[in-house]
Amino acid sequence: MKLEFLFVPTSDLKASLALYRDSLGFTEVWREGDATVALALPGTETQVMLDANDPDAPVGPLFVVDSVQDFHANRSETLGVVEAPSEIPGGFLATYKDPGGGTIYVMDQSTDQNVA
Repeated sequence: MKLEFLFVPTSDLKASLALYRDSLGFTEVWREGDATVALALPGTETQVMLDANDPDAPVGPLFVVDSVQDFHANRSETLGVVEAPSEIPGGFLATYKDPGGGTIYVMDQSTDQNVA
């Protein structure tokens, strides 16, 4: 399991980019369409992923695992399932609540042809 992103939904991607990239000095790493931008945090491998697809989604860590299906099978009773594993481009994603109510996103890249 690796912490890959801090998922940060936004209702205004342009304003969020102005803050994180232009004011705070984060470096833009990649974009997906017009709604998602990943930014590198200085001094760490973890990225902030700004996403305007669902601005009301909760902020939370996004962990990458080898298999979301396996993670789900082994932890669905210890975490509150918000969204069961579903297919996304390149893999699968599931959303959980931790015991304190925080949101945890878990994804894999199991169907991505470009991942070694």
